[in-house]
Amino acid sequence: MFGKIAATCVLMAVLILGPADSWSARIKELADLQGVRANQLIGYGLVVGLNDTGDSDDNGFTSQTLANMLERLQITTDRDEIEMENVAAVMVTADLPSFSKPGDTVDVIVSSL
Repeated sequence: MFGKIAATCVLMAVLILGPADSWSARIKELADLQGVRANQLIGYGLVVGLNDTGDSDDNGFTSQTLANMLERLQITTDRDEIEMENVAAVMVTADLPSFSKPGDTVDVIVSSL
């Protein structure tokens, strides 16, 4: 009986005090990585200098965007006097691939609003 208890104690001591690397595991063996995906980028802006081919004055958000930009530059303007003949509002979209690095090329789509 004493031999079985001693053998059990020795076995437990070996399991508990055994080498640390026998209990180690790499992260990739324990985890399943998800969520590696491309990121969609969306932007809004103004294209200026269009030589009378810009948005019409009926387009309210183009004139509002231009007035807001000028106010941020500390230029006071009368919003009713802004003419949109040389300015157009655009939406810029792109897909940034997963694992992209600085210097990689990205396809960009610019759409007139």
